[in-house]
Amino acid sequence: MKLRHIEHREAYRFALTFENGDRREVDLQDLIGQHVAVGEVQTARIDPEWGCLEFLHGRVDIEPKTLYQYAGFVEDKQAA
Repeated sequence: MKLRHIEHREAYRFALTFENGDRREVDLQDLIGQHVAVGEVQTARIDPEWGCLEFLHGRVDIEPKTLYQYAGFVEDKQAA
């Protein structure tokens, strides 16, 4: 499942929308805080091919499945 849209809220908080329409606002500090400084979160973008969230021109990325689970969604194994 790919990430479809992101909105940066503040600090490490992002609103994430996945290709199935699921949407959740999450704080990503625990995932990226050691690798991306709060002043660098504005480099966030979605990789168009993989649908992952990346920072710092691809030096740090989070695959969509990890984001989906981190956001509290449970992926349907039959749909995957």
